[in-house]
Amino acid sequence: MAASGDPSLRDYGLAAPHGPNMTGQHVATSNIANNNAHDMSANEREIFNHLILPNDSYDHTGTYWADMNIGRRAKFVNGVDSAEARKELTSTWRMFKRDPLSPVSYYSKNMILPGAGLLLEGYVLFSIGNLEPLFEAAFPSCWAKKSSKNPVKVCNEQWIYSVTYLETIGIIVGQVLVGFLGDWLGRRWGLIQDASIMFLGLLMLTAAWGTTLNGWVICYAWSLFFYSVGVGGEYPMTATSGMENAVGSGKVSTREDRLHRGRKVTSAFLMQGWGQFFNQVLLILLLLIFHHGSGNPPYSKVAVQWTYRISFAIPAIGTLWLVYYRTFKMRSASKQLQVAKKKTNVTGYDAQSLRLTFSHFGFRVLATAGAWFCNDVFFYGNKLFSGQFIKVISPNDNSVMVTWLWGLVNVGVELIGYYLASFLIDNKLYGRKWMMIIGFTGCFICFMIPAFNYEYYSKAGIHKFQAMYFLSSFFNQFGPNCVTFIVAAEVYPTAVRATAHGFSAAWGKLGALLAAVLFNYLSAQTRFYFVPWFGLLGALLTLFFMPDTTGLDLKEQERRWTFIRAGRPHEYHGVAVHPKHLSWWERLRGVGKHYDPQADYESKVQELRGEWEEAQRRKAREGVGAEEGEEDEAYSDELKDYFTRTSPNSVVDEKGVLREESSGDEERERKTY
Repeated sequence: MAASGDPSLRDYGLAAPHGPNMTGQHVATSNIANNNAHDMSANEREIFNHLILPNDSYDHTGTYWADMNIGRRAKFVNGVDSAEARKELTSTWRMFKRDPLSPVSYYSKNMILPGAGLLLEGYVLFSIGNLEPLFEAAFPSCWAKKSSKNPVKVCNEQWIYSVTYLETIGIIVGQVLVGFLGDWLGRRWGLIQDASIMFLGLLMLTAAWGTTLNGWVICYAWSLFFYSVGVGGEYPMTATSGMENAVGSGKVSTREDRLHRGRKVTSAFLMQGWGQFFNQVLLILLLLIFHHGSGNPPYSKVAVQWTYRISFAIPAIGTLWLVYYRTFKMRSASKQLQVAKKKTNVTGYDAQSLRLTFSHFGFRVLATAGAWFCNDVFFYGNKLFSGQFIKVISPNDNSVMVTWLWGLVNVGVELIGYYLASFLIDNKLYGRKWMMIIGFTGCFICFMIPAFNYEYYSKAGIHKFQAMYFLSSFFNQFGPNCVTFIVAAEVYPTAVRATAHGFSAAWGKLGALLAAVLFNYLSAQTRFYFVPWFGLLGALLTLFFMPDTTGLDLKEQERRWTFIRAGRPHEYHGVAVHPKHLSWWERLRGVGKHYDPQADYESKVQELRGEWEEAQRRKAREGVGAEEGEEDEAYSDELKDYFTRTSPNSVVDEKGVLREESSGDEERERKTY
């Protein structure tokens, strides 16, 4: 090999999936790109194209799907999606014929288990709102507002409000704290501690008591705060671990990542909706059991106590199992993070990556945090509106059972939105960004219309009011609520992904806290004047500052990030800076001008060569022969032959030893595969 001082040598970038040459030791000839066409055999070119231009993202001419015109793009995308759908249906049918329950087992393993924490927290958190009308009916002197019908108030009203406030604050603390710790200590640790905190919190909620009613409320509120810290940690941990599990840790990206990453993460997130559903059903059944088969008032204090305590004890059992599962069955949850830290020689928290994230992706932070803030004003506003909604459609019914049954209908509508989002979130013709914009716009319209004619819609137009309320629930799930959860992890590098996700989610909960506080002081119609504008603001933030990661290989994100971290962002020419995957703001700043498919292809070939050469040096240092070496699936025989044949100033002797000739008399040798 030529000497390191040779001017023909160059420092090249990322080896898939490793990073740019951080040590300065990797070298390659400057004319390798020019030799690609005539030095490669047909088989070698086919292997390179398979690695660099996967057929689910590039057509037979090597054109990236986002570079095609709209007609050609639609034909290509629909063709890939149709073929993938047929493949999945065929696979499911084969599984069913082999074992009728195997598809259920597959769904449980890949969709339910990753979202088990969100299922349990969804159950408990929305139970708090469902139990409030029951507490008001059974303990009016404590939980109900002071009125002519309820002149005596024995509980501090601020502590009643604090139940909601402390719940939200606890979630914010968990999101920020566990997001940071998850990037520092690892995903697995974060997942285990989340489940442990939630388990202890459920025991506290089940056993909450006081010598007075006000003492009980205080104990209940602080128990909920403790539980909510674990809930907050679930957001960044579930999103990052689910996404990184979909990507895998091999040298090259997987088809699963490119085509189904969004569906995998969203399928875990929608378990939150099932948690709401099961809570609503279980509360109805428990009240019927302990209230002698009736759901109508008056409700005895004993029946209410049994109903609420059993409703918390049941998920405690599931959460204890979750602690076990995450401790003993998810040992590799931190693998991707460990790989990322190893590349950059970081052992603790990657503070440099955090600084670079805010300097390079500051407006992405604005988009993910701001959009989540706007969404949660809507999402929790919808929940807080539910009581007013029930009063409008059932003005003379004081039974909590009616409230719960209408809540069950609303959860059913939300689940439809959740599942449609998971089916379309990876569709390149629609995808994350448009789903989010249309969802925000739909919510804006559904709240704006009744705001300026509330008297009509709350009386004569009651059925239209119902339709708009349910549609707002649908658009919230089939839009910003699902999309914010995934993009807040996708658009950031692995090293600080949990931190950035937790930070964005915390801003979302500030939106929820804003709604909870203000709605205590605003009339019903004023709330309708206030809420819709957050839908419009969310749509605008998404439109201008949110990049679209639909169809983007997540390893390309990591590849670009490694160039940024090395101080050479302009040397990256891959699809992560394609205008399709950048926000409008990033396009205006000229980030997309470095996109160059041909230069990127040549760079990837050199990066693969660099990784292969480094592997050879390592084997030579360790004294490992070809037959003893660990096989690497990225290096097929064709790639090895190509790299060996085109290595400059190198010869392979009859023993299979690659001899690298220096400019002097000294010669180093290392063994090949």
